[in-house]
Amino acid sequence: MKTPENSFKRRLLAKELQIGMWCSLCSTLSAEIIGDAGFDWMLLDTEHAPNELPNILGQLQAMSRGTAAPVVRPAWNDTVLIKRLLDVGAQTLLIPFVQNAEEATRAVSACRYPPAGVRGITTGGRGARFGRASSYLKEADREICVLVQVETMTAIDQIEAIAAVDGVDGIFIGPSDLSASMGHIGNPLHPDVQRAIEDAGRRIAACGKASGILTGVEADARRYIEWGYRFVAVGTDIGLLTKHTDALASSFKKA
Repeated sequence: MKTPENSFKRRLLAKELQIGMWCSLCSTLSAEIIGDAGFDWMLLDTEHAPNELPNILGQLQAMSRGTAAPVVRPAWNDTVLIKRLLDVGAQTLLIPFVQNAEEATRAVSACRYPPAGVRGITTGGRGARFGRASSYLKEADREICVLVQVETMTAIDQIEAIAAVDGVDGIFIGPSDLSASMGHIGNPLHPDVQRAIEDAGRRIAACGKASGILTGVEADARRYIEWGYRFVAVGTDIGLLTKHTDALASSFKKA
């Protein structure tokens, strides 16, 4: 068997626009439903969602027949957490709160086998198709996609250095934490924050890397796409469920 190819990474390096969804419900059913809706990618979150490794495994399995490529966010830039996610078959990771080139280098190293990195080796994991992908150890590094999350002005100031790290495939701007770091907590649409987001996207593109972002507002998403963002999450499963259940309940309460 061949090492599974990472279609998300291929399209990212080709600078194609990829539209995604943010998923925090920790449900195999919701992952299967959203994964087959036509999105290019889905973020399975373990940083701000009660998702643990067995849950992620089930969601990856549930997504296997859909259109969306899975992107998994570890709880932290931690070698052990990253290793376990890769072993169960995650191929694209979004590493949170990367502040500088040193931390970006650490994230890449955790995703690479020696001598390029420090990822521990197993030949029987799901990522290697339980040992059936005989060339996995030699080919895995090529298929793993490393995205790093820039979430503060400190990190924004280091964008060029972060982008220059070999193995960083894309940089994701976290608008909520960025707005908080700028003194506008809860207001990512503040003009100063929006200017920082626009400038960050321009600088990331100038470095030859892809930029990503999350928003639940269509007009904002289209603006970010115009600014050159290339992997854009246009909603969240929790947001959709909350919005539409509230609206449904309200429509009958008012009747």
